[in-house]
Amino acid sequence: MAELLKIKSELEEFRREYFYRNSQAEENRQREYEAATRIQSWFRACKVRAYLRHLHKNAIIIQKTWRGFLARACFRQMVKEAYFIMKMNFYEGMAVRIQRRWRGFFVRKYIHNFYARKRYLEGLSRTNELVRRDLDELEQLQKKERDCLDMVKEQTAKVYEAQRLHHLLSTKQCPGVFNSPFRTAPHEMELLLRQVKYQAPIRLAPRDQTCLLSMPVTTAPNSPGSLGSPWIKSTKTCCSSRPILPPISSKKKQGLLREPGELWEQHVHCPDPMSRLQASYTQLEEARSQLRQHEPCISPIIGITPSYSSSQQSFLSQLRGPMEWTAQPWYSSSSYCAQPAFPPSHII
Repeated sequence: MAELLKIKSELEEFRREYFYRNSQAEENRQREYEAATRIQSWFRACKVRAYLRHLHKNAIIIQKTWRGFLARACFRQMVKEAYFIMKMNFYEGMAVRIQRRWRGFFVRKYIHNFYARKRYLEGLSRTNELVRRDLDELEQLQKKERDCLDMVKEQTAKVYEAQRLHHLLSTKQCPGVFNSPFRTAPHEMELLLRQVKYQAPIRLAPRDQTCLLSMPVTTAPNSPGSLGSPWIKSTKTCCSSRPILPPISSKKKQGLLREPGELWEQHVHCPDPMSRLQASYTQLEEARSQLRQHEPCISPIIGITPSYSSSQQSFLSQLRGPMEWTAQPWYSSSSYCAQPAFPPSHII
């Protein structure tokens, strides 16, 4: 009986323990489930990462092997091409050498004669030396001729200048400009003035040539043949070969600071005909008569009688010329205009 009571008490204790443990398990079930889920996720992640590392390693091995295979194939192709190029270059060099030897042999035997070429070049060099020597001699002769011509021109210019400055020659009573008393020896221009012989004028230039003397010419003013100088030197039959001097006026002396050529041009200057001299002699009278004829037909239209002064008439006649007026005079303010009786090309 005691045993039965002991068993009953243990059974009740077991029941309470069982219910207590079930309640505790129910309370911790969700937390334990989440913990188990987290552990499983971490474990699976570790497995997946390990598998991915395995795959990456295998992929790298495969890629390395394949790339090595491609590189070796490309390298073998490059070696073949380089070998082919080297072989072709060698063959071309050997072919060029063979062609060079053959062409040299052929040219030396059948085309080119070395000794004949050598003789030709030697003869050509000798000819060049002779030609150069002749050219040098010709150049020296031409230089001497040019020097002689320059000297002759210089002497001619000096002689001409001395002829122009003959009045500066020294006399017994008065020394010249170039013969200074302070000089130990006379000036070379003074010696040249003494050597040059003065030529007196034979005759004067005609009246028709005096106008030509005053016209400007492109020749040098100091040359003896220029038209601008008062001394004319010509080879024609109508003119003398000696220089023609202008007439010397004894009443009025020439200025010291003016050139004799300028004075000569002033004396022989021909007037240039102007437009007034080219008009007709009775131009003013004709213009006045035409104006008087048209005044009666103009005055009724205007309403006034125009009166011209002598200055106005002379101004109109000189400005307009022979014109036919069909409208009002120049001082009117109306819109009429004048119509010339001649074309514009005939109006002076």
